[in-house]
Amino acid sequence: MKGDRLEMCFSGSGGQGVILASVIFAEAAVLEGLRTVQSQAYGPEARGGSSRAETIISKNDIWFSKIGSPDFLLALTQTALDKFSGTVKAGGTILADASLDVSKCPASARVVTLPVIGTAASKVGKAVTTNIVAVGAINGLLGLFPEETMEKAVLLRVPKGTETLNAAALREGAKLAGEPEAAE
Repeated sequence: MKGDRLEMCFSGSGGQGVILASVIFAEAAVLEGLRTVQSQAYGPEARGGSSRAETIISKNDIWFSKIGSPDFLLALTQTALDKFSGTVKAGGTILADASLDVSKCPASARVVTLPVIGTAASKVGKAVTTNIVAVGAINGLLGLFPEETMEKAVLLRVPKGTETLNAAALREGAKLAGEPEAAE
């Protein structure tokens, strides 16, 4: 992790697993001996409604658990991107699914579009792995944790019996992050 503190926002719709993705990064931080807090919010509809989760990772004590301007934003829906992209710190990173219109994202942020949802459906074979594909892509883009730490964090948090599928999704996400055409 570069710097002493990283504030991350994960957004999409209920059922896309953005909360679990946020929890996995918090788990990885704990495995690496860092301090972390994680929080979440979702609409009353839960599945299909808006969903947002936040993770703060720090080398120092965390005295306030709310994020004002994140260093990183994951947006899996257009509504989430439109609502939260303007909150990203100057120099921060926005990862948007390739299906989204990023034209209104702030010029001060690094905007990366990747086919996260499509990769989960076509390469992994299960759309429900979108969040784990995103985790692999995020870790690859930001260079946060060793691959082994991320895999361990994923396997600690996914349902029993899905470990092989989710490990494959994590690898596909990491591959996406390494593709040169990924950056806008």
